[in-house]
Amino acid sequence: MTAPKLLHVGPLTERFNQRLAAEHEVVRLWAQPDADAFLAEQGAAFDLVVTSARFGCTAAMLERLPNVRAICSFGVGYDSIDITAAKARGVQVSNTPDVLNDCVADLALGLILDTARRLSASDRFVRTGAWVAGNYPLGRKVSGKRLGIVGLGRIGKDVARRAAGFDMEVRYHNRRPDPSSPLGYEADLKALATWADFLVLTCPGGAATHHLIDAAVLRALGPQGILINVARGSVVDETALVAALQEGSLGGAGLDVFEQEPRVPSALFELDNVVLLPHVGSATEETRLAMEELVLANVRAFLDKGDVLTAV
Repeated sequence: MTAPKLLHVGPLTERFNQRLAAEHEVVRLWAQPDADAFLAEQGAAFDLVVTSARFGCTAAMLERLPNVRAICSFGVGYDSIDITAAKARGVQVSNTPDVLNDCVADLALGLILDTARRLSASDRFVRTGAWVAGNYPLGRKVSGKRLGIVGLGRIGKDVARRAAGFDMEVRYHNRRPDPSSPLGYEADLKALATWADFLVLTCPGGAATHHLIDAAVLRALGPQGILINVARGSVVDETALVAALQEGSLGGAGLDVFEQEPRVPSALFELDNVVLLPHVGSATEETRLAMEELVLANVRAFLDKGDVLTAV
């Protein structure tokens, strides 16, 4: 019997790349001189795809992989994978939920503290020698403030638990109320933004949430409000966000994700009330190792038993 053949779409850590290749027959798509030509010629040879939230798997790619039966992805987000096309083909899709919840929630709180207390900006103030000319402007208190969460899933609930340690009042917006949560539910997103001092985005990406945070929501959050995005860049209308920050109709933003990352609007570089991070929500040694282990476990489970462990 021929061993199953895996298509590895894009590189992860070198540790993971080597472990995957040591355990399975793997072809690295990113190493091919012409990926499209390679898939057109040899796509039928593959049984399983290993990818990530960054590289995804499009419907066009799936069409060139007629014998693929599973897609195992590194990351909790799966908007870069055409789930509809996969389901139509009976292709199982897995992601890496739960193991990154803590680190993403930690980062959300870090961005709240940084943007409110202006930690990164005041660090630059010291490094440039500006302190000798006078004191740094006052920041904003975090404890006791109002926190709105958009998307009360696993990560959103962890953010809420951490916010309780800062005595923050928390409300949330989902498509529907979560009966398991005691937190206040707000069906109207603009009303939540009007109420909140901080609006944290922890919702999935994709068509359903594309530009969910638009100019109207940003106006509702207001000149004292702060937007925190640890979800997906597509959730925010970036043009409207830049305009709101430049004109002062939004108080600040802490951003770990962007619409066209790694490209970031250059206008944001000039604003001291914005904290910009290079999509590092899950980027700790512990969490990335746990994510790698879960991808490998999903691959093994599918090849051994025909079912992935953490199906989308």
